[in-house]
Amino acid sequence: MSSPPNPPIVAVVGATASGKTGLSLGLAARLGGDVVNTDAMQVYRGMDIGTAKLAEADRDGVPHHLLDVLSVREPLTVAEFQGWARGAIVRLRAAGRVPVLVGGSALYTRAILDRFEFPGTDDAVRRRLEAELEEVGSAELHRRLREVDPEAADRILVENGRRIVRALEVVEITGRPFSASLPTLEYVDPASVQIGVDIDRPALDERIARRVESMFEQGFVAEVERLLDEGLAEGRTAVTAIGYREVVAHLRGELTLDEARERTVVATRRFARRQDSWFRKDPRVTWLRYDDPELVDRAVAVVSWSGGLPG
Repeated sequence: MSSPPNPPIVAVVGATASGKTGLSLGLAARLGGDVVNTDAMQVYRGMDIGTAKLAEADRDGVPHHLLDVLSVREPLTVAEFQGWARGAIVRLRAAGRVPVLVGGSALYTRAILDRFEFPGTDDAVRRRLEAELEEVGSAELHRRLREVDPEAADRILVENGRRIVRALEVVEITGRPFSASLPTLEYVDPASVQIGVDIDRPALDERIARRVESMFEQGFVAEVERLLDEGLAEGRTAVTAIGYREVVAHLRGELTLDEARERTVVATRRFARRQDSWFRKDPRVTWLRYDDPELVDRAVAVVSWSGGLPG
């Protein structure tokens, strides 16, 4: 299918391991599009096995963008990623290509699609909160966040110390809840379409368990060892990734290999539930069953019904 004169922006959303990657490839092939990664951790070079990053040979000839951009030492912010992704979308559409966004970072997807202005930052406040995170841990800072901004606390994992620090920083410097600065349900470009991959929890839990088992069989521990040599532990963002932090703990002697594997499964399932909850609250998402044999056809039809394709 050739691209329309004014290509839509298509986002494939849903829980990790639900089948978003396969659908994104099918859609890009059918619509004349490129895949734009919206997974915060696939931005990092070398974080391949643990992020389920598609090898180039498995991309079916579909061009991919925003993969392997940073070293594991470099931090990443939502604001920075928003700029990169929106720039890629402008370039693709100017070339008549359909951007197909896909990835597991729900906030990043919303930041790209929706009106989202970022509050400022204060280096002194940030450094103080980061020092407190190091001293008392993320659970204590998460408890403090719940006291001042329960909605933000509900949206941020207890383990995600970096985002907890950012939320507390925004509350302190603006006097407003961090949740008030989150994206509104208003597309920057009305030619945006979100397609959700709908999967029942038992099937998803099983797929996550199989994925994690496969990761460890493929050499995940060796990948983490290599990345530690490249500065993973010194980075502020990459080291927080699910699976990587558990394997780092194993390599430090804090967990057995079996414990690291099991904790990765548990953390991934918890993360998947939060992803699903986030997207279910968005009434603009059209949900399609993960196991529908006509999934790609139905997704193309959704884009067409949304006015993104010529009749």
